[in-house]
Amino acid sequence: MEKEKLYVIKIGGSLIDNEENLSKFLAVFAEIKSKKILVHGGGKLATEMAKNLNIPQELNNGRRITSKETLDIVTMVYAGKINKNIVVKLQNFHCNAMGFSGADGNLIKAEKREISDIDYGFVGDVEAKSINFQLLESLLDLNLVPVFSAITHDQKGQLFNTNADSIASVLAQALSQNYNVELLYCFDRNGVLENPEDSASVIKTLNIEKYEELKASQKLTEGILPKLKNAFLAKENQVAKVFLMNESNLQNHINQENDGTEIKI
Repeated sequence: MEKEKLYVIKIGGSLIDNEENLSKFLAVFAEIKSKKILVHGGGKLATEMAKNLNIPQELNNGRRITSKETLDIVTMVYAGKINKNIVVKLQNFHCNAMGFSGADGNLIKAEKREISDIDYGFVGDVEAKSINFQLLESLLDLNLVPVFSAITHDQKGQLFNTNADSIASVLAQALSQNYNVELLYCFDRNGVLENPEDSASVIKTLNIEKYEELKASQKLTEGILPKLKNAFLAKENQVAKVFLMNESNLQNHINQENDGTEIKI
């Protein structure tokens, strides 16, 4: 029997920081007829709040090092302000969304990242087995649209800041058992670019060999590396289709499935 279609769509900070563009995107997202899940990152708000509170912020390869004070801020901003802003907009578009952190319903359990060269602090890492997919499937069967913030937990009372690209990837992997999953990383570029200065130089299909070549020639920005790492992980673990694409082209992609860069292995 053919599996039912499911979209797992991840959006990032550039979209979250622009209310007008976010509303346009969510209006299109709300119209998708298939089952769907939205995963969002954080945007600039957490950094701005930390600055106002004089809490220093540190990034390594585009990833936030999360102190106890920073964890408090990102929990408030990601799981609170941003998540509920997205949910209320979707409700306005008659899309019955429900916002979650990983702690809600034990939907996403994480392990604290081990200290190697760098101590990332309260950062959690996730795998496909981290997902409570039985509960998630029940929510989807109720025609609810889950909206996930990038906050997880360890089921021992500790919250974690977790990379949203990773969350989208493991959700897609876990749900591929029972659904025909398409994972879309929507961001402010047209896809993976052969020339970072030329927005038209989109690589339509990217395999691991080409990826390694681009990485070696330093043509990939820090921001896109976590997306690509997680995109390849998804493809290696039975996710049917994975694309990196411009957030403004969602409607065209849903209709024709020809936007951005498709990940192949």
